Amino acid sequence: MNKMWKKIFILLSAYLSAIAFAVIGGILWYKKDEDEEIDKTLKLALIVTLIFTGISAFLGIYNYIGGLWSDYYLSNAYEFYKVMTNLVNIAKIITFATLIIKEFVGPSNNKIIIKQTKNTQNQSSENTSRKTLLLDNKNNDNKDDEN
Repeated sequence: MNKMWKKIFILLSAYLSAIAFAVIGGILWYKKDEDEEIDKTLKLALIVTLIFTGISAFLGIYNYIGGLWSDYYLSNAYEFYKVMTNLVNIAKIITFATLIIKEFVGPSNNKIIIKQTKNTQNQSSENTSRKTLLLDNKNNDNKDDEN
């Protein structure tokens, strides 16, 4: 599998579920992948997942403690919980979407595109120079025939 797709798979599993990320990350950690970029992505996904899991745990505890009071679900405290939960979910989507998009347009992918472009330009310039040489040879042959 391509490095870029491995990184995207790691980030996607981290977004979808902490358990899925633990399984995927554990497998990659156990295999001791030699690539530093995969390790960096794995560590970044772990940190981001832990941050969002911690925030969600805090909000869950807040909600359970609030549920002990009789009028909690009609109070401003519950409205605060709902708004904060929605903001955390939106932030999680934006964070992981940004990281995944960054993998698509990251500098390592740009290097590949630049190399492919340079190779194409070199091939086209070689083809042009070959055509020029062939035309020069034909012109020289025609001049020799005239003499």
